Amino acid sequence: MSFFVSSAMAQAQTGAAPQGNPMVTLLMFGGLFVFMYLFIIRPQRKRQKEHTALVSALAKGDEVIMTSGMLGKVVKVDENYVVLETGNNIELKFQKVAVHAVLPKGTIKSIDAAKD
Repeated sequence: MSFFVSSAMAQAQTGAAPQGNPMVTLLMFGGLFVFMYLFIIRPQRKRQKEHTALVSALAKGDEVIMTSGMLGKVVKVDENYVVLETGNNIELKFQKVAVHAVLPKGTIKSIDAAKD
């Protein structure tokens, strides 16, 4: 056991590790922040603004796809909810934020025609 103690004392007597330049460390942290802003934060904010604009522009008659993959035609738009017609007089109520995309007019009919 004394073998380990003597080596530990030898390491302590060799002196402290050389200190790095604090300016380099500061520049590294700044560069990391700029990298994260440009490649993570900024694109996410842009997508969030686009989705907010998409949700606020929903109108009756729009054909949409939900985040779950369900297709439907907007029948009613509320402040926080949207009512979709998904089939023959089947109406479902969803939160507006669950809308993934607005489809071009006639998409649902073209999918139904391709199915037949």
